[in-house]
Amino acid sequence: MAAKAGRPGEGLESRVEGFNERAREAVKDERLRSAVAVHSKNTIRNRNAALSALPDAPELRERAYRIKQETMANLDRHLERMASAVEKRGGKVFFANDGEEAVRYIGELARRRGAKIITKSKSMATEEIELNRRLQEEYPELGLEIVETDLGEWIAQLAGEAPSHIVAPILHMSRHRAAEVLSEEAGHPLPPNVEDLVSFARERLRQKFLSADIGITGANFGVAETGTVVTATNEGNEGLVASVPSVHVAVMGIEKVVPRLEDLAVFLRLLARSATGQKMTVYTDFVSGPKGEDEPDGPEEFHLVLLDNGRSSLLGGEFEEALYCIRCGACLNVCPVYRQTGGHAYGSTYSGPIGAVITPLLKGDEEAKDLPHASSLCGACWEACPVGIPLHELLLRLRRRQAETGISGRAQRLAFDAFEFGMRRPGLYGIGAKAARGVQGPLLRDGVARSLPGPLKGWAESREIPHLAEKSFRELWREGGI
Repeated sequence: MAAKAGRPGEGLESRVEGFNERAREAVKDERLRSAVAVHSKNTIRNRNAALSALPDAPELRERAYRIKQETMANLDRHLERMASAVEKRGGKVFFANDGEEAVRYIGELARRRGAKIITKSKSMATEEIELNRRLQEEYPELGLEIVETDLGEWIAQLAGEAPSHIVAPILHMSRHRAAEVLSEEAGHPLPPNVEDLVSFARERLRQKFLSADIGITGANFGVAETGTVVTATNEGNEGLVASVPSVHVAVMGIEKVVPRLEDLAVFLRLLARSATGQKMTVYTDFVSGPKGEDEPDGPEEFHLVLLDNGRSSLLGGEFEEALYCIRCGACLNVCPVYRQTGGHAYGSTYSGPIGAVITPLLKGDEEAKDLPHASSLCGACWEACPVGIPLHELLLRLRRRQAETGISGRAQRLAFDAFEFGMRRPGLYGIGAKAARGVQGPLLRDGVARSLPGPLKGWAESREIPHLAEKSFRELWREGGI
């Protein structure tokens, strides 16, 4: 089976309207919900244990926030310093304003090098700009074969699907489904057990590692003072992608830079613990340029593509904190909405609470207007975030911006105006509560409502709504019952 470059719902260039419709279908998928629930439960347990064993975790979280705050205040200076350090080591740096410029730079590089096979390690930035699809569509004459080498990403690529989680790309897929996909690639049936599937993938991908002309990686961090690109992985494929081909291209969002090596130590202690509950990922690679004259291995050329793609427009504004994200996925695991819908419902590279914030900021409110409402605003995402990004507050600001610009619609504004009017008037609130208690009878079955009429229908589609008490707290208080 040929690897598929373009995948439905992939990237910020794809359309993301229709979250509500996709979410409605996702909550009916019991297998998906079960898989997400098991992953979330295990990951949260491991994360809590790992952070509990780190006595200074709260201080590290506060320090990480301050480092990001300081970095964004002087981002241009830090990026220039990093670019200078990379170039001093013989590397080349390209500042890409958007995905189109990044694709053009890498496409022309592939043309100049006569590349045919490109290996890639997991990279959210390249998913964001749909690098695979665009390289193959915009440079068809090159006949590029682009191969994802992270196991989950490779299976998703073969299946023509987008990753559904920042850290666990095929969280939505059972091992039986993964076996089906790899069996088609193998040309013969493979048993649905992890050892056999991994063995097949290792054998098949090894051929690609050895024959690749260009290796493309992402970057978890970039250190300004040394010009070092840092990646954290568990499979070791990133090291092969970065060192075996004669050309290595690292694509890094501009917000990933940290000023100093000592800052990097803060984030590395938090990243793996927050993502998977590990103290550290199995492999942490540091790349600072092409191989030197006296070095036996490594790429002949090293290119660092610093991707803006709308990020700089957030600097200094009320949404700047969205740039503090280190892509650990912790907010997804604790989000009650993500845990019911999975990642594909969001229709974008970035799902969960951070995706509900980032996607409207980078794509625009109109197209992603459903996403800021994909939250219960419980604040669990903020509590889980290792950098302390107040995601629930950012979602509220996006909702307010929708209301101020008229995107939220007249009906919604009238409904919330009416809600505010009632909540500000205790007498009116009491009358409304009594009226609701009076009409709830026909909706109740065994003391709960399993369906509600009109615009309230969605509230009871996947949950049971308990009945309203016969008397309110205020009434019981006045009667001396409390």
